Amino acid sequence: MEGQELIDSFLDYIVVEKGLAENTRASYCRDLLRFNAYIVQKGAVLEAASPEDISGFLKCLKEAGLSVGSYTRGLIALRSFYKFLVKKGHIKLSPCIAIDIPKAVKKLPEFLKFEEVEKLLSTPKTDKPLGARDKAMIEVLYATGLRVSELVTLKLNDLNLQAGYLTAFGKGSKERIVPLGEAALIWLKRYMDEARPVILKKRQNKFLFVTARGTRMTRQNFWVIIKRAAVDAKIDKQKIKPHIIRHSFATHLLEGGADLRLVQAMLGHADISTTQIYTHITNERLKNLHKSKHPRG
Repeated sequence: MEGQELIDSFLDYIVVEKGLAENTRASYCRDLLRFNAYIVQKGAVLEAASPEDISGFLKCLKEAGLSVGSYTRGLIALRSFYKFLVKKGHIKLSPCIAIDIPKAVKKLPEFLKFEEVEKLLSTPKTDKPLGARDKAMIEVLYATGLRVSELVTLKLNDLNLQAGYLTAFGKGSKERIVPLGEAALIWLKRYMDEARPVILKKRQNKFLFVTARGTRMTRQNFWVIIKRAAVDAKIDKQKIKPHIIRHSFATHLLEGGADLRLVQAMLGHADISTTQIYTHITNERLKNLHKSKHPRG
């Protein structure tokens, strides 16, 4: 089979049989086509690629200035591809077998100080319906640590205000129960009782948070809201990233002594190692505090 045919066959396999997402298919496709071009330029074919060919290609990626993440993704694509070729009997041994995936350096997530969160929460003009909505959204986000995608897809029946919790649907539609704090409950009730009916103007919408047009709030809509709030609060706009409030929620909980497993459950992390990155932040802050405040720090 030609290189392009092998790649197409593999891409169909990872989507149909492995159930991988289209985004993954697209990124694998880019990496494999790039490798195929590299191999063809050398006068070789995909099925006859050697470990030296793989190493040489990866070296080119590094020299091109690609990030560790892009480099690693390229290697993972190649390993998956050649594992597929072995399985289908096109080759006997993968040329990637002796090449290790580099360990990624975990970048600590940025977060807002509690005082900055307070400023952010104080910016919406709550005497206006849209301001009350914005206030409720930011309060809920900080109270629950939801992903923005989870926040904007909340439906009315996902709330249990009387019991003080909401039901969130995370990655893979995995369901979890997340408690709401007192402030979030107060602003949610005010939004639902006073602001939401005014915004909708008798229009119907099953989603909790709606736009001025009566449509469902989107991630892009909310991004505009949070960026505007950050400017009003005089918070460095470079700090405002999509997950900044989620990171702040987790960090502040752990600094307050919350159990790591409980934070993991509220964030909806499948693996506790994902949650543990926040302990590095708090440990670093503790060391800095000790150094600056302790007489023998």
